[in-house]
Amino acid sequence: MAQLALFGLTSPVLTVSDLTRRVRELLETDYRLQDVWVSGEVSNVSRPASGHLYFTLKDAQASLRCVMWRPDTARLLAPPREGQAVEAHGRVSVYETGGQYQLYADTLRPAGEGILYQEFLRLKARLEAEGLFEAERKRDLPAWPRRIGLVTSPSGAALRDVLHVLRRRFPLAEVTLAPTPVQGEEAPAGIIAALQALNRHIRPDVILLVRGGGSIEDLAAFNDEDVARAIAASRSPVVSGVGHETDFTIADFVADRRAPTPSAAAEIITPDTAELSASQRALAARLVGAFGQRLQTLRWGLDERRFELRLASPRAQVAGARQRLDDLRARAEVSITSGLRLRRSAVGGLAQTLRAVGPAAVLARGYAVVSLAPGGPVVRSRKQAKPGAPLEVRVADGVFPARAE
Repeated sequence: MAQLALFGLTSPVLTVSDLTRRVRELLETDYRLQDVWVSGEVSNVSRPASGHLYFTLKDAQASLRCVMWRPDTARLLAPPREGQAVEAHGRVSVYETGGQYQLYADTLRPAGEGILYQEFLRLKARLEAEGLFEAERKRDLPAWPRRIGLVTSPSGAALRDVLHVLRRRFPLAEVTLAPTPVQGEEAPAGIIAALQALNRHIRPDVILLVRGGGSIEDLAAFNDEDVARAIAASRSPVVSGVGHETDFTIADFVADRRAPTPSAAAEIITPDTAELSASQRALAARLVGAFGQRLQTLRWGLDERRFELRLASPRAQVAGARQRLDDLRARAEVSITSGLRLRRSAVGGLAQTLRAVGPAAVLARGYAVVSLAPGGPVVRSRKQAKPGAPLEVRVADGVFPARAE
């Protein structure tokens, strides 16, 4: 830091960075500027890919640069719009690189709605402390809802949007409308009565609680404590689709599932018939393949059982016995034939022997047989042949008479 003599006095020469830093320190040490609400009209809104929000607050005499970091923008009920009158809370500091002071905002609310917003925050904190927002108490949605309860205004655009989505995606579902005002003093009581009527008389598989977007005053019925407790007490799971994507209500936190819009709520609870058809075709193809594979396996098993049965079948045993019988018959025939042949040979030999030693053969060799005539016994001793007795002599070629002398 250089020193400069002027009129006999010395004063420091600051760099731009030094001066900007001192201004920043002065602003940040003023506690009143570190917790401040500023009202004005929104202009020059910019939200780059980083998710941070840059805008300007202005009135008739001045303007103020503002920045809101991404974590804080996630809590906004709705992003600020050009020309919207808002109240911004935050702290004042200096952006040293640009050499300008600006408001680092952490909360935005529409001007004139501060009381409603504060009440919203207090109720949200109280119900959250009671555990109404806990994930453990939220129920799963049915994959195939047969009966759908619909709580909304019968004249609102939300009803048409929801019915259009349901007809397109899942026309098989039965939809029961429980009509109710969704805005105004009668809306909270009407919403509660509609929820109770559906649970008491219809008991749908899921309930849609929907309405279009609006200001925080328009959505006041969905920030009502009694409505929140009626949602929590519902026997059927509740899906809220209130407002636009950036709108958040107490009903969204209590519901079993929050959808950014009414149409999105209808899509969340229903399967897509086109996807179901594709899935059905894929399953049918898998079933045909599995059935064919199973059938082939059973055929292989049947062939194995048929082969085993063929091996163990009495028919095979009978066939084997028949073949063995044929073999035994053939062997018996051979044995009998051989035996007969041997016996024939033996008989032939005996016959030949018999012929050789038989009477005819003896007679043929010159022997004769003498018997007493006529037809008497064979003379075996001379004593039988008395002198003069008639005899009969048999030779090889015949018989002739003779007389004993």
